[in-house]
Amino acid sequence: VTRFAPSPTGYLHLGHIANAVWTWGLAQAAGGRVLLRIEDHDRGRCRPEFERAILDDLDWLGLTPDPESRLSLEARPSPYRQSDNGALYGDTLRLLRARVQIFACRCSRKEIAARLAEDGLADWDELRYPGSCRSLGLTEGPGSGIRMMVEEETVEFTDLRLGAQRQRPALQCGDLLLRDTTGSWTYQFCVTVDDWRSGVNLVIRGEDLLPSTGRQLLLGRRLGRATPPAFLHHPLIRAPGGGKLSKRDGATGVRELRAAGRRPEDVLGQAAYLTGLLPEPRPVAAAELGSLFG
Repeated sequence: VTRFAPSPTGYLHLGHIANAVWTWGLAQAAGGRVLLRIEDHDRGRCRPEFERAILDDLDWLGLTPDPESRLSLEARPSPYRQSDNGALYGDTLRLLRARVQIFACRCSRKEIAARLAEDGLADWDELRYPGSCRSLGLTEGPGSGIRMMVEEETVEFTDLRLGAQRQRPALQCGDLLLRDTTGSWTYQFCVTVDDWRSGVNLVIRGEDLLPSTGRQLLLGRRLGRATPPAFLHHPLIRAPGGGKLSKRDGATGVRELRAAGRRPEDVLGQAAYLTGLLPEPRPVAAAELGSLFG
C-alpha cells in the first residue's frame, strides 16, 4: 500500500507527475494499491478549486487510485483529506503525551533563525530548533506551538533506491513541531499519523524529502507503530536554474501541457525520462508504468 499525496496549493506540474509515475509504476509492478490523499494541513494556502483540478488531472492522465480513497474525497468529510482529521490528530497527540515529553513553544521561524545566527549556526541545511522553550513550562494556548522533545539518537533505515541511511533528527531539526503557533498541524506529524492509520507500508517520494525520514520513523516509533513503512526516494525534475521544480514553473503545469495539445502518455513519458526511467523520451500509457520497473 502506497499513496499519492499532493497539496492543493496550486495546480499539478511535471514534478508531481514524476512522483505519480514512480508511485503508480512501483505499485503496478508489486501488485499494490495507491491511496489518494489530499495534504491540506496548510489551511492558509490550500484551495478547493486546486483539489478539484488534481482529481481532474489524474483522470486525464489515466492514473486511478484506490476506489475507497477516490470516492471518499468526492464528499466531505473524508479520512483522506487532512483538514477533516483534526479530531484524529488531537487523539493521537493525547496518546503521544503519555509516552514522550511534549511542551509548548512560542518561537517563530524568524526568532529561531535569529537565535541560530547569534550562535553561529545559521548555515545549517535546515532550520534546527535550539530548544529555547524546552524548560520554560509555558502554558499551551493561542499563539503557542506544540513540540515533541527529541533526544540524541541515530535512526538507521534502508532506502529502497539509495541504500543504507543514518540520520540524527536531534541535530537535523531539534525538537519536532507537531502543531504550529497558528494552531495548524504540521506536515511531519500529519503524514506520520496518516501513513500509520491508512496502513501505508511503502512511501515513495522525491529525494528532497529524504532528510525528514528519520524524524518520521522516530515519531512513528514513539506512537507505537510496530512495523515502519519502507521508503524510496526518487530523483527530482530540476528547474532550468537547477533548483527543485515548483508550482511557479508554469510551463511545466499539467493544465498548460494539456492546453498545448500534449497527450497523457506524452506527459507520463516525459516525466519518466526526466527521472531516469527511460533512456530517451517516448509515450508511456498509465497502464504501462509498471513495465518501467520490471
